Amino acid sequence: MIETLVKGGWVMLPLALCSLISLTIIIERFLYFRRLGATKAVEQVMDLVSKGKLRDGQEVANRSHLPVLKVLAAGIANPAAPAKAMEAAGITQYATLKRGLPTLDTIITLSPLLGLLGTIIGMVDSFQIMATVSGGGSPHAVTGGVAEALIATATGIGVAVTTLIPYNYFMSRVERESEIMEQCATELEMILVKE
Repeated sequence: MIETLVKGGWVMLPLALCSLISLTIIIERFLYFRRLGATKAVEQVMDLVSKGKLRDGQEVANRSHLPVLKVLAAGIANPAAPAKAMEAAGITQYATLKRGLPTLDTIITLSPLLGLLGTIIGMVDSFQIMATVSGGGSPHAVTGGVAEALIATATGIGVAVTTLIPYNYFMSRVERESEIMEQCATELEMILVKE
């Protein structure tokens, strides 16, 4: 298998790098989103704030790693302008949720293009071999070179496809977490306004 990949040419090095970066980000994001399971801490914070126990609610929110609770903590800490405080915290948490995803998006686009570049380079080499062989060249020399050149394309598409599925999953999780943050921030703001 390694011999086959080496036959893909120098383009296989950036494709291997793309694959490694993609795998690293996918594992890191998977572990990150796995920790963001449903929690009763949000309900507990809302309950404490609705009872006027802002300090207790702030302590519960500060103990958590959840983005939604970090947003709520910012609103509780700034009761004079909770909407602006939560909006600012929400922007920071949204960036944290999306960390690494633009890189995955770039790899999804770049990998097939690198594969095509490898194929083009391989085909040019094949035609040069054909031109240098006496008698117009051997069809076996050309087809062997084209087969080797297609390795790069197959690898590029493989990297893109295996990156696309986790990328779409992570983007849907980002959207879901963003909706939860927005909903909870609105609820907290309504509770704080009543007091």
